[in-house]
Amino acid sequence: MLKRLQLAASASLIALIFLCLLWELWLAPLKPGGSWMAAKAFPLLLPLFGILNGRRYSYQVSSLLALLYLLEGSVRATSDTGPSQWLALAETLLALVFFCSVVAYARLSAPSRNKSASSSGS
Repeated sequence: MLKRLQLAASASLIALIFLCLLWELWLAPLKPGGSWMAAKAFPLLLPLFGILNGRRYSYQVSSLLALLYLLEGSVRATSDTGPSQWLALAETLLALVFFCSVVAYARLSAPSRNKSASSSGS
């Protein structure tokens, strides 16, 4: 179960990084030729290696980070029009998958859960 959650978190995080970059540089930038809004992808790079390596602390911290992208996607999905609206919906969906998978991973990998599972098995 933890491997599946790690895969879901990793895939959604990488997809979210690429979506943010493509959106703001080529697909539907705020200004023609790209905008500095592409920099919103950089905070997602901070927990990337921790997520890929299964570090519980990275999952806990990135759950808070995912909420920012969930918020931005939902606001822009309701306020933007055209391709930007569809990209915002994709961002919302990816951020939601990322959030749910990191919260579930952090919860299931808690030391207290591992301790109680091993003590109840003996």
